[in-house]
This record gives sequence, structure tokens and C-alpha cells, in this order.
Amino acid sequence: MRLLVVEDEKKVAELVARSLRDERYAVDVSHDGQSAWEMISIYDYDLIILDLMLPGLNGTELLKRIRGNRSDALVLVLTARDGMDEKVRNFEAGADDYLTKPFAFVELLVRVKALLRRGAPERSNVLRVADLEVDRLSQEVRRAGKRIELTSKEYSLLEFLATNPGRVLSRRLIIEHVWDKSFEGLTNIVDVHIRNLRGKMDIGYSRRLIQTVRGIGYSIKDQPEP
Repeated sequence: MRLLVVEDEKKVAELVARSLRDERYAVDVSHDGQSAWEMISIYDYDLIILDLMLPGLNGTELLKRIRGNRSDALVLVLTARDGMDEKVRNFEAGADDYLTKPFAFVELLVRVKALLRRGAPERSNVLRVADLEVDRLSQEVRRAGKRIELTSKEYSLLEFLATNPGRVLSRRLIIEHVWDKSFEGLTNIVDVHIRNLRGKMDIGYSRRLIQTVRGIGYSIKDQPEP
């Protein structure tokens, strides 16, 4: 699942993002409301962790834009303000949950998981490609009913592919999404992880789902390679 952390305190943002990535979520980070809005306009996030005290476009205004755009992304608000009027105002603006600073990461993680479960009936949380199943909530992967154990990065890579079945994903796009880094210096890291993935979930099956598009990148689809 893809999450966005919107927090102007860079150390806090990176700590939260790193901890969530350790839980195998794909996480983007923004430090101001305007850049966050631009990212939300491009990417389909499952959940947004939103600080209210942001430079420029503040968190409450950003929340109103998100809901005005009919986005169904779940929003967890972070704020140092714990007054009831503040909570009511932001719930009315469209927040799904509210966490007061300072907070323990274990509580943040519990709330994130609870929100994602709550959103499950309206979301496609089990991704299917042929006989492959990727459960985005439990992060379990099965092929033909057999469970496949993956590393954190292998899972994130497979989930990104399975979220975009039939779409050719460039190495650059994969790196930006899965590794949250720039492309430079990581030329072959995608190829290495694709090879490892194939060894676990394609070798030994009658059909290989992960396909190479030479000179571009990779795709996953229920079709034989040409």
C-alpha cells in the first residue's frame, strides 16, 4: 500500500516514513501543503498522514481540497492541538482519525493498520493476477494457493507491479516508488530484485507472470510473453 506523510518537521517525517517502510509500506514524504497537493493529484494514495501546521497551504485547507477532489484516501491527522473544537472541525473537513503530538510510533502504526482495515470493504485489498494473490493488508503472497515468503523490498516491488497489471513500469518509476530514491546509482537494483522475485514466484510454474519489456522495464500480466 502507498502512504503519504505530510509533515514540515523533517526529522519527524523521516522517522515516521522509515518506520512505516520497515512495515513494508511504500511511503512518500512531503514537507509542505502545496507539494503534498501536487503529489496527491498525481498518485493514488491509500492513506495520508497529515500534520496541520504546514507552511503555505495548511493541513486543514489541504484536507478540504482532498475531499473536494472526491479522493477516497484515508486521512490521519497529526497535530499538537488537542482541543475538542479543533477535532470536530477537522473531522467535519473529512479526517478519518486524529492523533495528538507527541505520540508513540506504536500507536501511530496501530491506527494506520486500523484505518486501512476499515477502508477494506471499499478497496481492492487482494490483488489478483492469474493464480497469484497479493493481500495488501496481511502482506501475504500466494500462488496457486502456495504461500511465498518475500523480503520487504521484494514484497513492495511485487505489490507495485500487481497494482498496475499489464502496465509497463520503467526502472526509474519502480525505483522512485519502491526505494523512494533518485534513479542515479541504482541502475541494476531493480533487475536484481526482479530476478529474485522470479526465482520465488515464477520458476516452476507453467506461466511466468513477470515479463521484461526490453529497453523499458517490467510488467506483470496474465499473458504469455511474445
